[in-house]
Amino acid sequence: MTVFVIGGGPAGMIAATNAAQNGHTVTLFEQNEKLGKKLYITGKGRCNVTNNAERDSFFLHVLRNPRFLYSAFSHFDNRALMDRLEHAGVPLKEERGGRVFPASDKSSDILRAWERMLREAGVTVRLNTRVEEILVCDGAVRGIRIGREEFPCKAVIVATGGISYPQTGSTGDGYRFAADTGHAIEPRFASLVPLETQEIWPRSLTGLTLKNVMLRAKRGNKEIFSELGELLFTHFGVSGPLVLSLSGVIAGEPEGTLLFIDLKPALSREQLDARILRDLQEGARQQVKTALHALLPARLLEVVLDLSQIDGTLPVGELPKTMRLRLVETLKSLPLTVCGARGLNEAVVTRGGVSVRDVNASTMESKRIRGLYFAGEVLDLDATTGGYNLQIAWSTGALAGDSIQEL
Repeated sequence: MTVFVIGGGPAGMIAATNAAQNGHTVTLFEQNEKLGKKLYITGKGRCNVTNNAERDSFFLHVLRNPRFLYSAFSHFDNRALMDRLEHAGVPLKEERGGRVFPASDKSSDILRAWERMLREAGVTVRLNTRVEEILVCDGAVRGIRIGREEFPCKAVIVATGGISYPQTGSTGDGYRFAADTGHAIEPRFASLVPLETQEIWPRSLTGLTLKNVMLRAKRGNKEIFSELGELLFTHFGVSGPLVLSLSGVIAGEPEGTLLFIDLKPALSREQLDARILRDLQEGARQQVKTALHALLPARLLEVVLDLSQIDGTLPVGELPKTMRLRLVETLKSLPLTVCGARGLNEAVVTRGGVSVRDVNASTMESKRIRGLYFAGEVLDLDATTGGYNLQIAWSTGALAGDSIQEL
């Protein structure tokens, strides 16, 4: 059977490989000059290919429609991906939080392995080629159109990605294909994206990264997020892994979310007060900011003292207990208010997309058009940072490619 796969990212590459290995004649169309352009830059060029979490833990990180993903993950899970890559000659390593990377820290190794697997499976790859229309007749796929030319086929897998990082080719064509063939499209928002804050003091800390801090977020009186990790201050607010994960939780409605950063999560308030008191006693003849120099990076200490309404030039002996306790509170709960999220140009993934109500979770085939399949970010599926979103692409792509044999 002739099968066309549209999109040369992770979902498209594994879908094409699997379909070809099942005996189909497969052509993969990619509008960029090379495959996996977005995959190449993930994980800062290191490619966080998946997460080694156990099944139940993995699904706690899937933010949208986790139940829909059950069948695809069962069909091809994170362990299956790791086995496949290592069998293809790519040694892997696991880092903090179960994140899995190529041992070489080079995303190019992952891409070369998939290019090799595509070749060995007999997939024809057409680069710099944009599919403009999926042709349908009597409720079934009958081909595609490229320019003025039509190409017949019995099955099409749409793996075009979302609309995040459009410079990598994520132009939203998959949503157009889906809408033109009668599928519902859920509203799309930037997810896994830096957040903007009302407060302007983060500007003075631009570029400062904090490790092992606790970030909590509240909407009204309800805590909606609490996680330990890394945070980065920027000229517009905050970023870093913690913030990206939080942005996935509040995608589409970030405004008004209250953030609280615990700068010393390993210490209770009482322990932290004792630590500060000790530092002050050791620097009894100094100014407060000098006596506390080991507590925080200098720029951050200045901000924290200011937010605590403490003059850093105050002699230690003139610092009352009330001020010291106010400092403890600021260190344990540094407040920020989210006023917006950065745009899709900076987002790791897209929230929203092709409604999963229109797709068969057991096959990734459309419930509306026979022979039409969807895989990867084009679907209304997304997760937190840490390799989970790439695994969604691998799992849904593998299931789509394998399900075609049942036609």
